[in-house]
Amino acid sequence: MAATVFIDGEAGTTGLGIRDRLRDVAGIEIRSIDPAKRKDPAARKALMAEVDAVVLCLPDDAAKESVALAAELGTNAPRILDASTAHRVSEGWVYGFAEMAAGQADAIRKATHVANPGCYPTGGIALLRPLVEAGLMPPDHPVTVNAVSGYSGGGKSMIEAYEAGTAPSFELYGLTLEHKHLPELQRYAGLARRPIFVPSVGNFRQGMLVSVPLHLDALKGAPKPADLEEALVAHYRGCELVRVVTDAEGGLAGGRIEAESLNDTDRLELRVFGSAARGQAVLVAKLDNLGKGASGAAVQNLKLMLGLL
Repeated sequence: MAATVFIDGEAGTTGLGIRDRLRDVAGIEIRSIDPAKRKDPAARKALMAEVDAVVLCLPDDAAKESVALAAELGTNAPRILDASTAHRVSEGWVYGFAEMAAGQADAIRKATHVANPGCYPTGGIALLRPLVEAGLMPPDHPVTVNAVSGYSGGGKSMIEAYEAGTAPSFELYGLTLEHKHLPELQRYAGLARRPIFVPSVGNFRQGMLVSVPLHLDALKGAPKPADLEEALVAHYRGCELVRVVTDAEGGLAGGRIEAESLNDTDRLELRVFGSAARGQAVLVAKLDNLGKGASGAAVQNLKLMLGLL
């Protein structure tokens, strides 16, 4: 018998992406609500009672309301995967980055409440946590994370502005240093000191680069770029969706990297660009902000939760 799933907020960018990815997944049946009742709490609660899992693709406040509705069902409540920011650092929620640490995929499999990661933190955590765990980076190291995303991650108004040609070609944002992704980035990267995070958006629909510049003599033991690469390779060995592109594979070729080659995939690629002679390195993560950064990660988590992966 197929597992049943209700996507609460399926008309948004992430919801549509999840629905599209689930179309050909054997063992999952999507249940939809009458569009006229999509904001009706009683109708949503009734549908929640009939399904195995609910995916929340909603603004934060609406996601919290949906969680409360599900809780009223008691032992009949479905498992919940929240794609909003609302519960990513909340007690009782498992963080849905399966490759983040040993045992994380199993934790997702067993969880009743899973928080899908943010797109930017996925790249930042993927680069930083292995270095902290390997002892190469002290948890209190001052870290700066820079990133650029396609405009599809900015919601309906940003998408409309770019596609109408009224948005700037490139802009930095989050310069109040209070971006909503910072709490999860700090917690799951294993950082004791709040990082500086500078996101930006470019005039391309999807694709993302997340970069972390490092002075190697400020790290424990003054590691070489190859040591950082080795730590990343060891951490993600055997992972299907996360891959370290090594120097031997042309990871440093040309000293350039573009953002869009992983579009429409659920993959995440990590690279170390560096100069041992200069004692400097730049770590770079590439992903599709709509793939491993949103809908792709959600489908991966859903498969784990429903015993399909």
